[in-house]
Amino acid sequence: MSDRADGKWNVLIIDDSTFQVKQISRMLEAQNFKVIGSASDGVEGLEVFKKLGDEIDLITLDITMPGMDGISCLKEIMKINPKTNVVMMSALGKEDLVKQSLMIGAKGFIVKPLDSEKVSRVLQSVVKR
Repeated sequence: MSDRADGKWNVLIIDDSTFQVKQISRMLEAQNFKVIGSASDGVEGLEVFKKLGDEIDLITLDITMPGMDGISCLKEIMKINPKTNVVMMSALGKEDLVKQSLMIGAKGFIVKPLDSEKVSRVLQSVVKR
């Protein structure tokens, strides 16, 4: 994670729901985060990740998406840079997916529906490690 002149952490949001992307963006912009990119599936998310690379401090990644799902995308992100801060998000909240994500390298997990205090608490704890 790099120090930003404006003191904000740069975030990439990967989620197939336009509504969720907007909701997450609003929550993050109200905190100490700046959304610098978004993608609607894992394939697009990987492309944006490769393009923005070192500019990204944190990725929020939905698990359930068409095409490449979040678990597969997380695996690819970790191959590129295992130190990447990724927080998984899912409406499912299934314990096996949480464990699998954390074993692959995710730094946190948030169950939808999203609560701004919960999102802020998890993301702040990840970037301040």
